[in-house]
Amino acid sequence: MKKIIIASDSFKGSVTSMEVANAAEKAIFRIYKDCTVVKTAVADGGEGTVDALVEALNGKIISCAVKGPLLDPVKARYGILGDEKTAVIEMATASGLTLINENQRNPLLTSTFGTGELIKDALARGCQKLLIGIGGSATNDAGTGMLQALGFRFFDENGNELDGCGENLSKIVSIDHSHILPQLKNAEFTIACDVKNPFTGPNGASHIFARQKGADEEMILKLEDGMKKFAKYINEKEGKNIEDVPGAGAAGGLGGGFLAFLNAKLKPGVEMVLEIINFNKIIENADLVITGEGKVDKQTAMGKAPGGVLKAASKKNIPVIALGGCVEDVKELNQMGFLAVLPILPFPVTLEIAMQKEFTLKNITRTLEQYLRAIKYFNS
Repeated sequence: MKKIIIASDSFKGSVTSMEVANAAEKAIFRIYKDCTVVKTAVADGGEGTVDALVEALNGKIISCAVKGPLLDPVKARYGILGDEKTAVIEMATASGLTLINENQRNPLLTSTFGTGELIKDALARGCQKLLIGIGGSATNDAGTGMLQALGFRFFDENGNELDGCGENLSKIVSIDHSHILPQLKNAEFTIACDVKNPFTGPNGASHIFARQKGADEEMILKLEDGMKKFAKYINEKEGKNIEDVPGAGAAGGLGGGFLAFLNAKLKPGVEMVLEIINFNKIIENADLVITGEGKVDKQTAMGKAPGGVLKAASKKNIPVIALGGCVEDVKELNQMGFLAVLPILPFPVTLEIAMQKEFTLKNITRTLEQYLRAIKYFNS
């Protein structure tokens, strides 16, 4: 083999994407000493996307003090890539469900304000392209909190200014754009969105996702009423019909908020990541692509990073193998296009041992080396 690409997601809780790549590279050079190996980190737009893209594109991590979902102070982080013009943000780091104790979860009150503060900070640092992962939210505010942090002002029928939260959506009768950040004019947003739920309706944000964020049935109906009224306002006053757009209901309607008020497009998370790292260029003339993640199963090819890698490589007829700490549904994965799916564990172990970094890295190298030994023998 002359050229092999390593493009794995992290094995969450154990090793990063680039640690996987480094371990795999050792195995390749033991068998194919003159092979060109290209390593890149990949992710699916969810947790780990900031770290993967910062690693892949020589970026840096920025820490920020922002308001959390209940407007209490939290320390959040995002990435600025090597071009110094592109920011990568996971909204969950500022507005995520895991930031709230279970007994405090209430999507009538939670806000995406902190996500807006991260965007504001990135704009102030000169970023013009913003990649936003919107999974794991604690909110159902249709992005009004985020927009408020960016200078949008919301008013009720008496002229009182409203904070951006789910409870206030039904009260909004006017929106003032005159104080929005001037940097927004030239900013482009790509929103990593892997759900197809519309803004409202039985499959919309409130009915499908609000319950896991702490809503009871009465809250869900109130949130849905607010979302419908807000969507009607957007249609009538902003000239955009987002109510039935697939993905507009993601993150409690944050997807719709981006579409309605900012220069934004929704894209599957792995597609966003592969596009920004120019993956199609990376894999040109490759003989093999190696990918993986902690658990490889039939969901892997459905919006996960290895599935996106497979899709891109298959278009160029490049074979793909996947490594996993846990492997299921091998027959289905082979039918989806993976040449081989390889579990890395050498013998039964406890989860605690399986997650240990050195154990995982050693097993990645050993497993791949044995696979490549067989390939080389039959190709020699």
